[in-house]
Amino acid sequence: MKVPVSTKPRGIALFIVMIAVFLLSVMAAIFAMSMKVETKLAQNAEHEEQLLWLGRSGVELARYVLAQEMTIPGEPYDALNQIWAGGAGSLGESNSPLNGISLDNYQIGDGSVSVKIIDLERYANINTAGPQIIQQALNVMGVDANGVSVVSDSILDWISPGENPRLAGAKSDYYQSLDPPYYCKDAPMDDLSELLLVRGIQDHPEIYWGGSATNYHPAAFQQKFGLVNSLFEAPDYPFGLKDVFTPISDGQININTASADVLQLLPGVDAPTAQNIIKFRAGPDGVEGTADDTPFANLGQLVQAGVPPPLIGQLGRICATRSATFEVRVTARIGDFHREYVAILVRRSPADIQILRFYWR
Repeated sequence: MKVPVSTKPRGIALFIVMIAVFLLSVMAAIFAMSMKVETKLAQNAEHEEQLLWLGRSGVELARYVLAQEMTIPGEPYDALNQIWAGGAGSLGESNSPLNGISLDNYQIGDGSVSVKIIDLERYANINTAGPQIIQQALNVMGVDANGVSVVSDSILDWISPGENPRLAGAKSDYYQSLDPPYYCKDAPMDDLSELLLVRGIQDHPEIYWGGSATNYHPAAFQQKFGLVNSLFEAPDYPFGLKDVFTPISDGQININTASADVLQLLPGVDAPTAQNIIKFRAGPDGVEGTADDTPFANLGQLVQAGVPPPLIGQLGRICATRSATFEVRVTARIGDFHREYVAILVRRSPADIQILRFYWR
């Protein structure tokens, strides 16, 4: 007589084993993924440190180039055709230690840096400009006459201590009435974007950005503070205050690097005169930044661009042919990793180039 053997327990055991194998496989996959993530994070941390030092090395490269630039015989100026500015290189540079140096994809160890140097003397200093230059900027932009008074006085009130506003300006009493309220700074600007908080610009931000009210994106803090209401109709501005001002410079404007818009902020310099200045310094080919550029070695040469001698004497107080303050932008790369750094340098002599700021973005 055959006794039937039940296979049910054996089937249950097989099912349990399969579940166990599946769970172990899932756990192994999770562990492997976790290890991969940990390895990636460790690599990122290591690369962050390396990128930081590459960024600092890029700033040191900029300092070296700017120092050498001041020692070139026969070039008592800073201009757009020079290597520091991304130009083709001047004749003097070809016979100096700068010959053959490149600021693009400069190899350092296992990584590289690309360095861009911008002199801040190509702009007017908003903290020292005074009402005449501020109003001239607004007039050249085409701001309404009523808006010129409001914006100019309010900028001066923002950067000046004291409780009493100018005739068309604003102090904390005005800003405290807004929703949400904030205070007037009553001190020089550290960042030009502070202009977006100033009366006449906080409700008309295209004055800062340029263009019209329909072709810019309000800053995040403008949306947060609700500063997007327009009190008067805005035209399409050819440029914005951000294109002609800086909060950091020695206060003089470099006639070799300033744009036509900035040159028109100078007393007595209209649009044709500004274009004549640029045409002269661009050289025979009419293109700036090329080898045939003819930068101004001194302000007296402005007479060759049609600037009257009496006007040149006036410009001597607010213009120069050299720059002292530079913004350095460094892109550091290691393989697929990259980071951008920014530094502000002040150059007093080849041996004295100080770093005012250094940060990454």
